[in-house]
Amino acid sequence: MSLSFNPLTSILNQNKLEGSNYVDWKRNLDIVLTAEGYKFVITEECPEKPENATDDQVKAYGKWVKADEMARCCILASMANVLQHQHQSMGSAYDMLESLKEMFDEQNRAAKQTTMKALLNTKMAKGSSVRDHILKMMSLLNELEVLGAVIDKEFQVEMVMQTLPDSFQQFRLNYNMNKMDLSLAKLSNELQAAESIIKQQASVVALNVEKALVSKSKGNKKRRRLKRFWHLVVRLV
Repeated sequence: MSLSFNPLTSILNQNKLEGSNYVDWKRNLDIVLTAEGYKFVITEECPEKPENATDDQVKAYGKWVKADEMARCCILASMANVLQHQHQSMGSAYDMLESLKEMFDEQNRAAKQTTMKALLNTKMAKGSSVRDHILKMMSLLNELEVLGAVIDKEFQVEMVMQTLPDSFQQFRLNYNMNKMDLSLAKLSNELQAAESIIKQQASVVALNVEKALVSKSKGNKKRRRLKRFWHLVVRLV
C-alpha cells in the first residue's frame, strides 16, 4: 500500500514505521495529518448523528468520518506489513495511534525525556537573535506535543520568558505588570520589537562612552601640553 495523495505524504513513504523509528515516524505523521486537515480526528470525538439530525449535524458527522478514514489510510500506508495486519481492523485513527503508543512507549518516553531536558537547559545565547531563539523553543515545545506531552499555552510562554537574558528584564517586568496574554507567535513579535529597542539603547550608550573617552583623552592631552609649558617657563626664569 503506497501513499500518493499529496507530494507531502512522500515523507511517510520514505520513512515507513518499522519499529525503531517510531518517534521520527510519529513526527512525520503529525506533519502530514496537520497539512491535510485530518489531525482533528485524533483529538476530537466523532460527533453524534441522531435519527432526526439537522443538516449541520449530518455535515459534521460526514466530515469527521471522511477525515478519519483518510487518517487511517495515511497511518496504514506508512507502516511495515506486519504492523498493517495488526492494525487494519481497528475502528479509528485514534485507536491505531493508541495501540502504537503502547507498543513503542519506551521509545516515546525516552524521546520525551530527552526533549524536555533540552527545553529546560536552553538559554538564549549572547549575541544570538531572539527570533532564532524563539523558533528553537517552539520547535522543542512542538516536539513534546507530538510525543504526547501536554503543556498549556500560558506555561509555554512562561518557559520561554525564563530563558531570556538579563537585557530583557524590563520586558519581563512590563509583561508581568500588565498581565499580558500572548501566544508564542505574538510573543516572538513583541520580543523582536523589544530587541530592536535594546540594541538602539546599547548603541546610544556606546556612543556616549566613546564621546566621554575622546573628551577625556583631549583633556589629558591639554593638561600635558600645559604642564610642559610651565616646565619651560620655570627653566627660563
